[in-house]
Amino acid sequence: VQLQASGGGLVQAGGSLRLSCAASGRSYSTFSMAWFRQAPGKEREFVAAITRTGAVTRYADSMKGRFTISRDNNKNTVYLQMNNLKPDDTAAYYCAASSLFTTTLSSYDHWGQGTLVTVSS
Repeated sequence: VQLQASGGGLVQAGGSLRLSCAASGRSYSTFSMAWFRQAPGKEREFVAAITRTGAVTRYADSMKGRFTISRDNNKNTVYLQMNNLKPDDTAAYYCAASSLFTTTLSSYDHWGQGTLVTVSS
């Protein structure tokens, strides 16, 4: 599966953005999907994950209540709605696909390119 992330940009603190990740390939619906992010000088970290059907989601603690992951298997797309953004959310955001439903970065075999989110104070 090939992944293409989009939707990043510059937003003020407290604002919102919705990231999209379009997948190509007939096997998209067989993968669990996730978003990770990497801030400058930091390691890539888990943000959110969603199962193949979308029935179950999981979030990093700092994103709970602010971020929502969803997917539309008819459109081969996964989304990350980000609300009440903070300057600490500034990072490149990456979508990823795995045969496992997991928060572990190394379990994700397919990655999109990053989309940059910048939150100004």
